[in-house]
Amino acid sequence: MKKRWKIIIAAILVNIVLPGLFIVPVYGGPFRHLPSRKELLNFKNATASKVLSAEGELIGKFYSENRTNVSYRQIPPYLIDALVATEDARFFEHKGVDSRSLARVLFKTILLNRRSSGGGSTITQQLAKNMYGREKTGLLAIFINKIREIILAYRLEKTFNKEEILTLYLNTVSFGENIFGIETAALLYFNKKVELLKIEESAVLIGMLKAPSYYHPVLHPENARNRRNIVLYQMEKYNYLKQSDADSLCKLPLMLDYKNVESAGIADYFLVQVKNETKKILQNIFSATGKKWNPEVDGLIITTTLNLTLQKYANRSFHDHLSVMQKRLSEQYQNPSGRKFLAEITESRLKEPCLAKRADEISLRIIFDWNGSHADSISVRDSIEQSLTLLHAGLLAMDPRTGAIKVWVGGIDFNTQQYDQILARRQLGSVFKPILYAAALEAGMEPCQYLDNDSVILSGFEDWSPENFDHSYGGKYSLAGALAQSMNVPTFSLFMKIGFNKLDSLWTKMGFSFPLNNTPSLALGTAEASIKEIAVAYSSFANGGYIISPQSIVSITSPAGEIIYQNNFGEARTRVLTERSGLLMNAMLQKAIREGTGASLKTLFGVTTPLAGKTGTSQNYADAWFAAYNPKLTIVARVGASSPGIHFYSGSNGTGSALALPLVALTLKKIESDPETRRQFIASFPDLPPELEGALNCPDFKKDKFIDKFMKLFKKKGIVFNKDSAKADRKKKSFFRRIFRK
Repeated sequence: MKKRWKIIIAAILVNIVLPGLFIVPVYGGPFRHLPSRKELLNFKNATASKVLSAEGELIGKFYSENRTNVSYRQIPPYLIDALVATEDARFFEHKGVDSRSLARVLFKTILLNRRSSGGGSTITQQLAKNMYGREKTGLLAIFINKIREIILAYRLEKTFNKEEILTLYLNTVSFGENIFGIETAALLYFNKKVELLKIEESAVLIGMLKAPSYYHPVLHPENARNRRNIVLYQMEKYNYLKQSDADSLCKLPLMLDYKNVESAGIADYFLVQVKNETKKILQNIFSATGKKWNPEVDGLIITTTLNLTLQKYANRSFHDHLSVMQKRLSEQYQNPSGRKFLAEITESRLKEPCLAKRADEISLRIIFDWNGSHADSISVRDSIEQSLTLLHAGLLAMDPRTGAIKVWVGGIDFNTQQYDQILARRQLGSVFKPILYAAALEAGMEPCQYLDNDSVILSGFEDWSPENFDHSYGGKYSLAGALAQSMNVPTFSLFMKIGFNKLDSLWTKMGFSFPLNNTPSLALGTAEASIKEIAVAYSSFANGGYIISPQSIVSITSPAGEIIYQNNFGEARTRVLTERSGLLMNAMLQKAIREGTGASLKTLFGVTTPLAGKTGTSQNYADAWFAAYNPKLTIVARVGASSPGIHFYSGSNGTGSALALPLVALTLKKIESDPETRRQFIASFPDLPPELEGALNCPDFKKDKFIDKFMKLFKKKGIVFNKDSAKADRKKKSFFRRIFRK
């Protein structure tokens, strides 16, 4: 009798008294707001926005929760059967709460302390939790949350029909790995849309709902298989499957096609730029219309300018070329002198306060390797050394007519090296020279005007003297010849002729962010800029003299198909060069590719595309550049270690033509071999108009005649550099000193 009365009293407490104590406070007390039916109707899942290439292929997503919603008709019937059989067998009978299950769970869990008695929540109650989450409210949190979910479950049942509840549930439930919703889970684990799932695959996903980590089919395949079979037998138990079918399906192995969405994508650096540009566009729309969109929750369709085929070509070129060059650089710093220098730089880094005491601390780190990144336990010191000798690179390709970005490879590995090299500002070397020569053309000079190639010494600058790469002096070079052969001494002479102000003016008009420093070495490329800025500048040569803005987005569409934003490319362009200067620069830079430092494009790599461009090598081979273009495509690459102190020792590996040009050449070679990309991105330059046809018809180099040599005896050799005007005043020297100089 005593035991019976205990059970009766317990039942009254569990079913009447305890709920009564909490229902009133939850309804109107100090706890969280309870959504009304109207708010439930307006509930919208956070849906990932899809980012598409120009061809319409998915290249990434933006999300707070990685989710793609599906409709009820997209969900296979047997997936619904598996869900109901496993999670809520009386789902189609109750009104949101299964009172029998709830009473059983409350009684056994609370009074008899049996933790294995199950959760007792219906699919509708679980949906309430998925939609609005749970919050800690002290010791009584479990009761408050349960009562709240019961109330919301009743409201959900009055607001939506059973099909809508099932759809909402499957679109909100978690599958681990920051994955939400059945569609995203199907793509992740089976690489297929939800409507294409098989029965056994559906059972794997439904089985995961109990504990996504424990039943993860990749991490714990045996657990997942056992749980799948439980789901299948639950389906057989409730007559959704025949016993023979369940037995057959349970014997099947797990067959996954796992695609980890957190792994490196084909254009991860580009996606960062797209996200930033998207936010700016949506902010402008909000300012203009008051309509607010969020790319992380609103399920937008963002179509970009990126050409997926070209992006793949460039990625492949990175792997093929840089894997070889990285091996060479690493070997260079394994010899005794290289090891000593590397150790000195590493020790200087370790003097930083945050690292000084951790030099020998060992921890697990992800090590980038072209043969496959891997985890390794290494010290802070070894990690710094490995990082210092890593070659970084970036490559940007865009349409010079519109600024539409076609390729954006911002680095060697987004997972381990997230700093975007396309935006990094580095010393330009000779890739700077075309801007100086363009300023000279704008100042009225001609490609066939000649420049002195005589050695000069600058007083006041530690007797600095510009040197040609081959250490040659004497004679004269035409503007076209000096640029094609990347001669330093004639280029310095040109700088002295036109002055700093004209150069600085064009530099500013072209949109460079870093101000020029008026020093003699500026002419040889000590200025700094990014790959992106150089691509913009060279595009102005290609498009007839206009500055354009790089753009990554074609359109943004709402989930309902409404066009939120449509890019009208090239509507506003600003002229920075005359058409004449642009045409002459094209001719001069084509000459640089045919005859100068870019000749290996054809001779070594077999690239036949008509191109104009320039190589660049900064001091001590710290950075290697190559910029090239035709009327349809501008492409710029740069390669270098993170510290300028780490570099190749020789030009055979460290120059722009050896280190950066191959990235462009290998990419262009692939473009040429594909008829579709060849049609889209390769075009010949127009012929020069009649009035400019003979503008480059002159020898690149003229030797000094006897009279020239004689007259040079009377010229002043030393010069004083005037920083205010960048002009040079000749410093007088004695006649005999000039005759008998070494």
